[in-house]
Amino acid sequence: MAKHPVPKKKTSKARRDQRRSHHALTPKNLTECPQCKSAKPQHQVCPECGAYAGRQVLEVEA
Repeated sequence: MAKHPVPKKKTSKARRDQRRSHHALTPKNLTECPQCKSAKPQHQVCPECGAYAGRQVLEVEA
């Protein structure tokens, strides 16, 4: 029968929460589209106007 590792002492709330201090989610970093001025993710085609790097890449339905 295999023995499983078991903690010898109870982890305190302070130690547990210090470990979890880096688990928070960060919001998406949005930039302004130079064409239509709407918010869009960096290095991606603008979903509003379909432009990327100063040129039209996608045809967007009105």
